[in-house]
Amino acid sequence: MSIRRLPNSLINRIAAGEVVERPASALKELVENAIDAGAGQINVRLHQGGLDLVEVADDGCGMGRDDIALALERHATSKLPDEAIEMVTTMGFRGEALPSIASVSKLTIESRISGADGWSRVIDHGELVHEGPAAIPPGTKVRVEQLFGKVPARRKFLRTARSEYAACVDIVRRLAMARPDIGFTLDHEGRKAIAVQRGETGPDRVAALTNRELRANSVAVDLVREDVTLSGVAGLPTYNRGVADHQFLFVNGRPVKDRLLVGAVRGAYAEMLARDRHPVVALFIDMPPELVDVNVHPAKTEVRFREPSMIRGMIVSGLRRALDEGGFRAVQRPAESALSNWQSEPLASNPQTSIFSNQSKTSLAQQPYPRAAAAQAGDNAFGAMDRADDLAPLMGRAEEAVEPVPEATHHPLGVARGQIAKTYIVAEAEDGLVIVDQHAAHERLVLERMRKAVEGGSVASQALLMAEVVELDENACDRLDSRAAELSEFGLELERFGPSAMLVRATPAMLGAGDVKGLVTDLADELGAYDEALSLKERIDHVASTMACHGSVRAGRILNVAEMNALLREMEVTPHSGQCNHGRPTWVKLALGDVEKLFGRK
Repeated sequence: MSIRRLPNSLINRIAAGEVVERPASALKELVENAIDAGAGQINVRLHQGGLDLVEVADDGCGMGRDDIALALERHATSKLPDEAIEMVTTMGFRGEALPSIASVSKLTIESRISGADGWSRVIDHGELVHEGPAAIPPGTKVRVEQLFGKVPARRKFLRTARSEYAACVDIVRRLAMARPDIGFTLDHEGRKAIAVQRGETGPDRVAALTNRELRANSVAVDLVREDVTLSGVAGLPTYNRGVADHQFLFVNGRPVKDRLLVGAVRGAYAEMLARDRHPVVALFIDMPPELVDVNVHPAKTEVRFREPSMIRGMIVSGLRRALDEGGFRAVQRPAESALSNWQSEPLASNPQTSIFSNQSKTSLAQQPYPRAAAAQAGDNAFGAMDRADDLAPLMGRAEEAVEPVPEATHHPLGVARGQIAKTYIVAEAEDGLVIVDQHAAHERLVLERMRKAVEGGSVASQALLMAEVVELDENACDRLDSRAAELSEFGLELERFGPSAMLVRATPAMLGAGDVKGLVTDLADELGAYDEALSLKERIDHVASTMACHGSVRAGRILNVAEMNALLREMEVTPHSGQCNHGRPTWVKLALGDVEKLFGRK
């Protein structure tokens, strides 16, 4: 076959395959054009999640008749006055979006420059079908209808209207977050899903577009290094999500999804969050345009930094500094020296055997005992202990040691002797001292109970005396509503209560009186990460784990000795009880030999 030049219509359709993947892709390009036009207000209207209609109207500078025609030609743009593409500061710059969208849809552009007449131009899948005067206020309105209407091979690969709508909401949310100086509205089927006013502060805009609770559960991030500025808000480690859909990253006002940046955020929170929990952050990086390349992805969602290691270091140090300055509000990172003193008991590799078989004694790092080191510092080392304000409040409770220590072969976790900080159970075993994290341990036990109940089809539910209303965003409610029948098999009975709320009528009986709102919110996050083709029973571990976390004994609850021993005994007969649902150890042991080493007896 000989080589030939492709016609413009086919070239545009090929380009559309790179730029226009779905309605959200077209919406992104149109909103970015409105931002570049200097708009102060951008209004978006959708029908059927954007499958039938995407409309973007702005009050920007507008275009004249000749510019409208030129804008629909490939590689025609007003955003590159010269050839210095590395100095681009606008959202778009390639001049491919409008002709690409027009080649696979019916595109209508109406625009007017202030003080001039308006003009309209209609392109139906690459063919000009109408142009003429238009009555329109200053600015531009673009309508995209019947996306891929004449390209069935592409149309059939689009997802449901609900999924496409969720993607469009995410696009508008990110762009609105990047520009708090611009007002945004998003109207879907006649109902406003997003409405934010122009002129808001950055933190206010972020909170308005995520969750109003974020403002009270976050710290400000502010770091300057050379010519690079890092700012934004970071949620406290205790304010986290089940999926990483609330991490918003911007470079020079451009929303990006960059692995380097996501990895840096994860690294900053690494010692404060469980592996399956994700922080809520909105970070803005401002830097000279020559230090970042935005021309590395067709949709401009990825960037490449000239000095990536410096950017990563800034994010990690900036986030950690902000969280540390939050004081008691933030979960403090444990000191490395403290972590090295204790080691978790190794877990059994065979799940069918006892988790306590073949235990080996843990060893302590060979470091001087802190009090002994203090004593060597001088005669006044212990004098400071006499000052009451230097002492932490006593939070331990001890039980009189009247019960004999059981044999290790029968009860490897020993007998409970007390509780520390209302969180940790201290037990005396035949061969050492055992410390148990009561929440982590009970969480695993509840998970195993729920697994058995679900497999046996007998998860009992407990009706709430008063049905509880849980407010969520519309997409989260849609996910829960579509899986309500399956969730009822887990003992959780939900029903829709308006567009952005769910009504909880019953919860799994084995969870007891827990945090209903937290449970439903986390389940909505988990469902957002699932493949829609999978049933909840195919993801039983994830759903049961989420429920178990909310049904377990919480840290901070005082337990009596009988309750502590009951927990220890159940742990000894439950598979996998050596680790919680998040991969953390549920208990650690200090062997008697190691205790003797601490006091210099061995």
